[in-house]
Amino acid sequence: MVASVHAYKRLENSIVHKVKQTILLMGKAMARGGLGLLHLLTRQYTIVLVPHSAQKVYNLHFTLVSFVCCLLVFAGLVGAFFWYGTSYGPSQETFTDKDSRLQDTQASLDQLRDETALLLREAKGFETALSGTLATLGANLEGRTKANQGGGDLSSFFDITETPDGILQEVHDIRKLAGYLSSVVEPVREIGTLLNSQNALLTEIPSIWPIKGGIGHVSMFFGQNKHPFSGQYYIHKGIDLSTYRQGDPIVATADGQVVTVDYEHGGFGNNVIIKHKHGFYTRYAHMLTIRVKTGQWVQQGEVIGYIGNTGLSTGPHLHYEVHIGSDVVDPYKYINIRSNLLRSH
Repeated sequence: MVASVHAYKRLENSIVHKVKQTILLMGKAMARGGLGLLHLLTRQYTIVLVPHSAQKVYNLHFTLVSFVCCLLVFAGLVGAFFWYGTSYGPSQETFTDKDSRLQDTQASLDQLRDETALLLREAKGFETALSGTLATLGANLEGRTKANQGGGDLSSFFDITETPDGILQEVHDIRKLAGYLSSVVEPVREIGTLLNSQNALLTEIPSIWPIKGGIGHVSMFFGQNKHPFSGQYYIHKGIDLSTYRQGDPIVATADGQVVTVDYEHGGFGNNVIIKHKHGFYTRYAHMLTIRVKTGQWVQQGEVIGYIGNTGLSTGPHLHYEVHIGSDVVDPYKYINIRSNLLRSH
């Protein structure tokens, strides 16, 4: 038992001794190799440059370490150059594309400025026309716009500059224009109401030409005239309208109710009297035929008969009268009232 223990110990010591020897040998070998490598790296080399045209010889001394460092620096420079070249191309294309878009945006902005200036000039003309129309109708636009805009009108819109906070003056002006247009909505609505009321009134009073299509001419005016049969002067209580032929349509000059459909052999011949609102009456005489009946309601512009030569007449024509209550008035003052009002506006 003791002998085996001693044998194991001797084996163990032998192995440890051999390992130590091996490590020492490897350490010495590595040391010699490191010294050799260091010697190799620090060994100086010389390149001799001998110019053909000069007597002086140039010697370049370097070590392997410095040569390797120079190669690494050169490789780094070459790599950086290629990397920059490959990345610069797409970046340049991106910059070019963005520059093109910027130029397009600038062109659009310039066009927007031109269109804004044109819009403001048209708005100024609209304001002038609307103010004139409202003044004619007795409305006041200036007070409304100042109340809604905080003062001023479109005249301040034409100084196109840059505002202190960097907002384009055009944007500021368009905002003011939007406020102005908002402020005139009610006056324009009032104009519509007034025109509707006016239109209703004009349909209730004799205000249009009594021959359809506005054809014909006045062959005898209202007032003192020479009688075509007796040759004596008399008061003509209407106007005579002629188209030089029979059969042209006669229209009611206002809404109303037919109160008389009659025939007078020695006077008006076939004639019609219509009662209108506001005390107006109209008479249509010397008609060829009549298309309405007593008690019938007619509308302005509705055909009630045709021009003829019945009764005491020298030729085809329409004798047209306008009465207000029991008074006879000059019909010419009421003919084409609607057309004249439209032209005045």
